[in-house]
Amino acid sequence: MSDRQAEKQRIATRGVRAGQLRTQFREHSEALFLTSSFIYESAAQAAATFMGEEDGYVYSRFSNPTVAMLQERLASLEGGESCIATASGMSAILATAMSLLKAGDHVVCSKSVFGSTVQLFGTVLARFGVETTFVPGCDTQAWASALRPTTRLFFLETPSNPLTEVADIAAVAAIARGAGVVLAVDNAFCTPALQRPLELGADLVIHSATKHLDGQGRVVGGAVVGPASLVQEKVFPFLRTAGPSLSPFNAWVILKGLETLELRMRAQSEAALELARWLSEQRGVRHVYYPGLPSHPQHALAARQQSGGGAIISFEVEGGREAAWKVIDSTRLMSITANLGDVKTTITHPATTTHGRISPEARAAAGVTEGLLRLSVGLEAVADLKEDLARGLR
Repeated sequence: MSDRQAEKQRIATRGVRAGQLRTQFREHSEALFLTSSFIYESAAQAAATFMGEEDGYVYSRFSNPTVAMLQERLASLEGGESCIATASGMSAILATAMSLLKAGDHVVCSKSVFGSTVQLFGTVLARFGVETTFVPGCDTQAWASALRPTTRLFFLETPSNPLTEVADIAAVAAIARGAGVVLAVDNAFCTPALQRPLELGADLVIHSATKHLDGQGRVVGGAVVGPASLVQEKVFPFLRTAGPSLSPFNAWVILKGLETLELRMRAQSEAALELARWLSEQRGVRHVYYPGLPSHPQHALAARQQSGGGAIISFEVEGGREAAWKVIDSTRLMSITANLGDVKTTITHPATTTHGRISPEARAAAGVTEGLLRLSVGLEAVADLKEDLARGLR
């Protein structure tokens, strides 16, 4: 199949067919290469491969055929030149930061991001002389106002975790481009099935492959996608040396997940919209956050930028933590866990789990209240999900 043919293929086809690398055995399913190293015909070939003068695999810390298939497939789905797979979503963010930043540099990051992302930028990188300014992701002017001569990276999560705030990627990209700043977008909530940040002007796309890309809560993984000038020349050298590598087995599992990605994201988005509408009508529910609802502050932007609302719903109940925990503890079907992107619906209380380790001030700034609950809608019958929630909402 030519590159030109692949470019014309739809997302569903690329998820199944892109990045196939068959061995001499002509296997139909992608092969799993559980090996740490590779052998050569001669010392000369080994030397040439190690020096990059001859194509080949060297060591599975940074080059493995199964991981390479995943990288090629995800790059195709996102419309990027190159992809580097990592051990987790957080290691993808870390690899990006360590590759692009140095002491004295400045980062602008959206306030509403995953709790560990706040900790990474606000605490860990701060110890190495990297300063971060957190801004409201949806306030485009705030990004421009936060710029400094030392700003090197914009980090944006959209839709955000957990309030599903939708930022204008194209507008933020224009600001970044004008200042010579790299824009990295966390696309874990939408995946390329619903949103392609590179087409909107982003420089890099970050993934927690643990979430929707795997889709069944089986393994942990991450990825960075973008132009070769950034991914191969900047991020790859860090991964090769520091080693936040994705295992071949996990890569193979995620490859299998990508085959059903579009199908799952469409079905889960439809189910989430139906459930969000129902939640909006329930007594005791103060507010529902879902981009597919007309009541969502960025509904019109989401309709332009995304091809679906996604599987994540957050809603606030009256009565604070006590009421929120009552809803969780009354469920019999949903899984009480902080993971998301699974075919099994999950429910969590962000203030005491995903955002529990950040300061109360940071939680307040991110809109994470004690009455907030987050759902990751799976593939169960929506009627059963309604019944499960109704028990705690009565």
